[in-house]
Amino acid sequence: MAKPMTKTELVTQLSEEMGTDKKTASTALDAITKVITDAVSAGGAVTLPGVGKIYCRERPERMVRNPATGEQIKKDADKVVKMTIAKALKDSVNG
Repeated sequence: MAKPMTKTELVTQLSEEMGTDKKTASTALDAITKVITDAVSAGGAVTLPGVGKIYCRERPERMVRNPATGEQIKKDADKVVKMTIAKALKDSVNG
């Protein structure tokens, strides 16, 4: 498995694709991250064309098991962020 791209590497590649400096690319990346975070935190969803859909899903209260002791514990309801990958991205990876 390839090593994940760091933010610095992402900003460098983004600046090259945009034809701008790294500061502008970093500002754009931070703005996109903030917009996605705000939308998903509010219970909405964000679709990134060609990449996928990021959304928040509520999980109900449930019983879980402590693997060390085997004890059953009641876990409160919570929310989890999910991402559905776009077919175009899947196809580009597999084909």
